[in-house]
Amino acid sequence: MFYRQVLDWDDAYANGANIPQGDRWPDAWVEPARAYREELSAAGRAELDLPYGDGARNRFDLFLPEGRPAGLVVFIHGGFWLKLDKSFWSHLAAGTVDSGYAVAMPSYTLCPENSISGIVREIGAAVSVAAERVQGPLVLTGHSAGGHLATRMACETSPLPEEVRARLRHVLSISGVHDLRPMMSTAMNEGLRITPEEARSESPALLQPLPGVRLTCWVGASERAEFLRQNALLANIWVGLGANTAAVEEPDRHHFDVIDGLADSDHQIVRCLLTA
Repeated sequence: MFYRQVLDWDDAYANGANIPQGDRWPDAWVEPARAYREELSAAGRAELDLPYGDGARNRFDLFLPEGRPAGLVVFIHGGFWLKLDKSFWSHLAAGTVDSGYAVAMPSYTLCPENSISGIVREIGAAVSVAAERVQGPLVLTGHSAGGHLATRMACETSPLPEEVRARLRHVLSISGVHDLRPMMSTAMNEGLRITPEEARSESPALLQPLPGVRLTCWVGASERAEFLRQNALLANIWVGLGANTAAVEEPDRHHFDVIDGLADSDHQIVRCLLTA
């Protein structure tokens, strides 16, 4: 594969403007997410707005399968660390819940009120509190900025305590941003305020993975070239550092619909997510 020099980093990360009818998202997720929360709440299998910290956004939703959970999956939302919250994604728990696992979905304090390193600490707290409520193997996944946050939990400098790290079986990063340095050249950095020092300390591609970690980097084959590059980058680097890695480009998927398969227990992304 040949990579061209990037002259416009804002365009490199611009998803909606480069997807037909891209302005439908994120609104397209609102109704299915609401309906799923109502469905599981009516069945007594949803615990909403559980606290994991003192901040207004330090809350997570927990969706439970029928019977004893086989383990816990934590899904971390995207939005370039600047926008959105857990309420947009609830329906994406369906495939995993139908497979017998519990799913936790946290919100976090956004930039610029927070820093990316501060968000990393919050997600560490969210995962730890959720893990106290559900026993068994732990799997982490996230989309876009959430893919960064999921893989950041699997680094040697992870904020997760040792007992939670020991339960970690798989990290699936979907369209993740694993090297933060290019983000410093975007207009978004006015809100993100990433410094070279923070880029070095918070980029999974620049960090050592936890021993024995299993990583899958998953991206839509129709995504922007920069997301394809970021996807391949981490899998390539971490395999050289002793991790068990894979990189997947799902055909005919773009940045917004690449997560749709999470709602279907028979979809390959769910089967991959839950394979030990």
